[in-house]
Amino acid sequence: MVGIRSYGAYIPLYRLERSEIVKAWRSPFPVPGEKAVANYDEDSLTMALAAAWDCIRGIDRREIDGLFFASTTSPYKEKQASTIIAGAMALRRDILTADFGGSLRAGTIALRAAIDAIKAGSAKNVLVTAADLRLAGANGMNEMFFGDGAGAVLISNDMVAADFVGGHTISEDFMDMWRSDRDTFVRSYEERFVREKGYTRIVPEGVTAAMNEYDLKPQDIARFACFTDDPRHVNAAARILQFDPAQVQDPMFMTTGLTGTPMPLMLLVAALEETKEGDRILVCGYGDGCDALIFKVNGQIENVRDRGGIKNHLASKRVMANYQQYVLWRRLMHMEPQSRPDRPTISLSALWRDREWGLALYGSRCKKCGTPQYPVQRVCLVCQAVDQYEPYSFADKRGKLTSFSHDHLAITEVPPITVAVVDFEGGGRLTCNLTDREPDETVNDMDVDMTFRWMHYVGGVHSYWWKCRPVRF
Repeated sequence: MVGIRSYGAYIPLYRLERSEIVKAWRSPFPVPGEKAVANYDEDSLTMALAAAWDCIRGIDRREIDGLFFASTTSPYKEKQASTIIAGAMALRRDILTADFGGSLRAGTIALRAAIDAIKAGSAKNVLVTAADLRLAGANGMNEMFFGDGAGAVLISNDMVAADFVGGHTISEDFMDMWRSDRDTFVRSYEERFVREKGYTRIVPEGVTAAMNEYDLKPQDIARFACFTDDPRHVNAAARILQFDPAQVQDPMFMTTGLTGTPMPLMLLVAALEETKEGDRILVCGYGDGCDALIFKVNGQIENVRDRGGIKNHLASKRVMANYQQYVLWRRLMHMEPQSRPDRPTISLSALWRDREWGLALYGSRCKKCGTPQYPVQRVCLVCQAVDQYEPYSFADKRGKLTSFSHDHLAITEVPPITVAVVDFEGGGRLTCNLTDREPDETVNDMDVDMTFRWMHYVGGVHSYWWKCRPVRF
């Protein structure tokens, strides 16, 4: 049976209270709650990788046959982001990678493509991960509504925790929210037209068709996990479909904001955290049509409860100081740079040559004495054995902060940069930057784990590498 083997999610640590946006623009239209905001060194790629990493916890990476990345805000217009994610996760080279974009429905389209690949027998395990970091014009409702996040599911035909029952798709050209190749900010049309002629017409049609095809009634669905561009719209659609309010999965508007492409996957993950064996989940993606997909949870779900998921990420948060910090992190305002030399151009040949120990954070472990070392050492630093080593991953290891310093002169959007020395559990030491931290709260011996982050942009190339961060949960 094809279905969901595992799930994962990622919500950035930081939250911006909407009252700060109201205060900054003296808006007469206060909106309650807060929204999740990616750190200055995060983007759709890094968040998608974090969700994917959460999803495959305890699963052998060699089992993955495909990786699909869905986003409307990929860092590259002409280059696969999914290959970068696969490389950073040290997946096999013979897997299928694909990027899905161009629509907020890209997440459920990728999910459907993964299901079809498993059904066709071309793969046994396909990892689907989606993320978005969308920008909206200042002092508007979209700026209030949009939040950042990522969701991931592993589709498989083995050890499935939620069986795929079936689904229905509608494809229709409809202009409600869009962003052209010349736009920085998302555009949207008149709210009433979007609601009445778009969302509350298309979503009920697709969901009704899916339920009718499999002879299901509203009361047969435990959770209705549906994308929405406005929290009022999903409630209106639920009333049309005769779902009880208790069946509607919380769209997390008050806690994360509307996350775009990953929203259906994130709501699916939230539903999987709450449902039990026998429950049916109807997940719906919307954008130029809709995808309505039905899953039925089985007893295997209890074996994948140890994920970070939605609940743990929601509970782990830090409130941003003000709106200006948000504007700075999104690079919406030009700040006078530090008086430092420009960054050198990235050497693409060196980037390719060092892809294993750089991108995937692989070091070596001595076969003779078992000492892990980073980077790869031909001569063991402990027993001096020559060329007696095997690859060793540090990306999935936790460690402790051994030493650190705050650099106030380095080029960064958020000075100071904290340079840290990490001693890993099981051995090995690494010097890297510490992120998601407050300088005044940084202390030696704090527990840290590794996180893949954006470093800088030079010559049209986004540079990524690993940083450490305080353990969130």
